Amino acid sequence: QVQLVESGGGLVQPGGSLRLSCAASGTFSSINTMAWYRQAPGNQRERVATITSGGTTNYVDSVKGRFTISRDSAKNTVYLQMNSLKSGDTAVYYCKADVRRDYGSSYSLVPYWGQGTQVTVSS
Repeated sequence: QVQLVESGGGLVQPGGSLRLSCAASGTFSSINTMAWYRQAPGNQRERVATITSGGTTNYVDSVKGRFTISRDSAKNTVYLQMNSLKSGDTAVYYCKADVRRDYGSSYSLVPYWGQGTQVTVSS
């Protein structure tokens, strides 16, 4: 089994910063793409940022220039540095990891999700 544990959420004023962390543990060969999603009340879950095992990143337009995703592959951990936060960033943030499992000459990628961490941007 694989577990993703998130931390770093909280209450911050507009213009402030937060850094989210998500550590993966369990039995697996490696982790492929890692990502952060968010879901605000009444909204669908939205993909915020992704990072591949090679370090290629991608962001939703609304966070470009403000958020930075990074990973420490040795620690199986992904981070989301959030700067210049706005009220519209308020949501529960979830991390996702595509975990690779090898079966002889073949493999599969299995998605796992964290439990979510609340980020509230308010004065």
